[in-house]
Amino acid sequence: LLLILLNVFLGFVLVGPMLGLGIASLFYDGNLLNDIQNPNDNPGIVLALLTTQSIATLVGLIIFPAIHIVSIEHKPISRFFPPQRKTLFVLFLVMAVGLTFMIAISPLVEWNMNLKFPEFLKEFETWARNAEDKTAQLTKIMTDFGSVGDLMIGLIVIALLPAIGEELVFRGMFQNEFFRGTGNIHLAIWASALIFSAIHFQFYGFIPRVLLGALFGYLYYWSGTLLVPMFAHFFNNAFGVVMIYLHRHEITDLNVEDNTAAPVQYVILNLVLTVGLLYYLWKHYQDVPKGTSD
Repeated sequence: LLLILLNVFLGFVLVGPMLGLGIASLFYDGNLLNDIQNPNDNPGIVLALLTTQSIATLVGLIIFPAIHIVSIEHKPISRFFPPQRKTLFVLFLVMAVGLTFMIAISPLVEWNMNLKFPEFLKEFETWARNAEDKTAQLTKIMTDFGSVGDLMIGLIVIALLPAIGEELVFRGMFQNEFFRGTGNIHLAIWASALIFSAIHFQFYGFIPRVLLGALFGYLYYWSGTLLVPMFAHFFNNAFGVVMIYLHRHEITDLNVEDNTAAPVQYVILNLVLTVGLLYYLWKHYQDVPKGTSD
């Protein structure tokens, strides 16, 4: 676990961002490090931010972990992707779960975003709120897509690469190591989900992100392949990115950036649907041996 943490730190915190900033600086007209602190005043910074983020994710969460798995653990990457039965049907169900899950946990999202701390934690609250606001500002700038082409780039950077990298690290590496060390899959799933949420450094989305990480963890455990949680992760991020694009271009009135909870009747309905769909997926993998295909 310490080796994995060191690997992620070196790749995602040091090498990846430095390489990304270096490459982005080659075409960015200005002081990139300085302008990142005030992105609203620099409209040309969007491509530089997307470039930096994509390289940091590619290097830190995909290339470095893959090297670790192959060179240190001496395991093939293919072990994370055994053959499956009814793959397209499963992925369709995963999309349905993704939609119902978003609505079902919307009260938790609203509660977490508006959480107030006691007076003795006032300094932490100020720090957490400032960090949240800064991340929201960067996200808003990075998702300001002027065309469908920009949207496609955004989907790769914000949805596809994080889905592959984060699931490889948090489910493929952390969850498997926790399970190997404790023998308790539930402890392994929730411990990995906690780290998954914590590493985003966004406290005002911490609880919903833990639940999302746990959802991905159980999908991986039941299916035995990273393909399923990777797709679920991609769908979750991609849905948000596409809906932001559609809302800002006034194509839809649905605003996913509004953290207000859904009406209680919709929450209850989608909670029931989420539980039912997850039970169906669990039953599917109980009836079908892992590592089999049509």
